[in-house]
Amino acid sequence: MVRFFSALFMEVPKLTITGAIDILIVAVLVYQFLLMIRGRRAAHVLFGIAILGIIYAVAIWARLEVLRTILATLAPYTAIALIVMFQVEMRRMLARLGGRPFLGISELERRELTQEILLAIAHLSQQKIGALIVVERKIGLRTFVESGLKLDAAVSRDLLCSIFQPRGALHDGAVIIQGDRIAAAACFLPLTTNPMLVTELGSRHRAGLGITEESDCVAVMVSEETGRISMAAFGEIELDVSLERLEHLLTGRLQRRDMQTSAALAERPPAIRAQSFDQP
Repeated sequence: MVRFFSALFMEVPKLTITGAIDILIVAVLVYQFLLMIRGRRAAHVLFGIAILGIIYAVAIWARLEVLRTILATLAPYTAIALIVMFQVEMRRMLARLGGRPFLGISELERRELTQEILLAIAHLSQQKIGALIVVERKIGLRTFVESGLKLDAAVSRDLLCSIFQPRGALHDGAVIIQGDRIAAAACFLPLTTNPMLVTELGSRHRAGLGITEESDCVAVMVSEETGRISMAAFGEIELDVSLERLEHLLTGRLQRRDMQTSAALAERPPAIRAQSFDQP
């Protein structure tokens, strides 16, 4: 037995740098493939093909010649059938690989994501529906995601508006967006530690400001009393902002020199004046 395992391990080739790169590339491709079929009809089709493969192996082992012949005859057409059935999924996977060379979010996807958020904010502001949306950047927000209800859904205007509908189960709390997905809703966030803002801001705005004091995320708040939009980043908050200004922050184009203190905020505490939003 010892000689058997010794001979077995001796036959295993040594891991080289080239072999490690080869394994890594295959792992990335398999991961992208799994992302492509996850939750789609393709997963069931592949499961059915796997079952046919098992049946074919059993037919060979049990010498079921008729069944083996039928399956062997159909096998050459399987590749063509897969291409026809999965053409949409394959095109999507190639687009993901081309648009995410470093497994990040492409510029086009970032713009689409920003537009969906802006459309939702505009609707909520018009209807005077309170909302708090947090967009994760470099520092992870996993702790706060786990405090809410996990969704892992695509970012869309309709979904964001539905989440914040009054008297809804997910209305209270914050929505956290990670990458191009809504990670969770009804999340609990820490309130700002600045004692000067206790009487100046409501709990939603204090929570939006508080989370930016602990990470580099961006928080967007909508007041349910006035419908005004506010944004917070890097421990500073700016009230009553326009959608255009908010778009600049979400796309990372807002810099320190672009920030201006409005006259209405001149008498407020420094954190409310929001004189700077730095780029990541």
